[in-house]
Amino acid sequence: MEFTHLDAAGGIKMVDVGGKPVTEREAVAEGFIALRPDTLSRICEGSMPKGNVLETARLAGIMAAKRTAELIPLCHTLLLNVVDITLQREETGILIRASARLSGQTGAEMEALTAVSVAALTIYDMCKAVDKEMVIGGVQLIAKRGGRSGAVQKGDYTWEK
Repeated sequence: MEFTHLDAAGGIKMVDVGGKPVTEREAVAEGFIALRPDTLSRICEGSMPKGNVLETARLAGIMAAKRTAELIPLCHTLLLNVVDITLQREETGILIRASARLSGQTGAEMEALTAVSVAALTIYDMCKAVDKEMVIGGVQLIAKRGGRSGAVQKGDYTWEK
């Protein structure tokens, strides 16, 4: 097996994407944060002590996607066209979905996953004083398109555009 991030001597290296064509790329990730019912109600009512939880989480996720290369070793710096984050109330918590889109030589998967993760962590941080039972989970790539591998999607996800 050949590893793309190792040189012949086993040292770490960054993959050279310079020869790859520029294509439109998009990735969608999702995750979930389970909350106590009273916490979920307070978030949706806008009555949490630290302020607007959902909008703060959305902003944190967008900011994190833009800085993914600073957080994950060997991840390429990408010029993102857009990062979109939706936060949907579910019966037991909040479903977080992030999409990242760009024109480039490598994908947007890590940016979408980072956006979801940091949005979930932001919700956790803003609610930890009132809810000690929160659980973050299910962070996963659910769809991607563009590049050499084309379109890949999990489950019943359908592209919004």
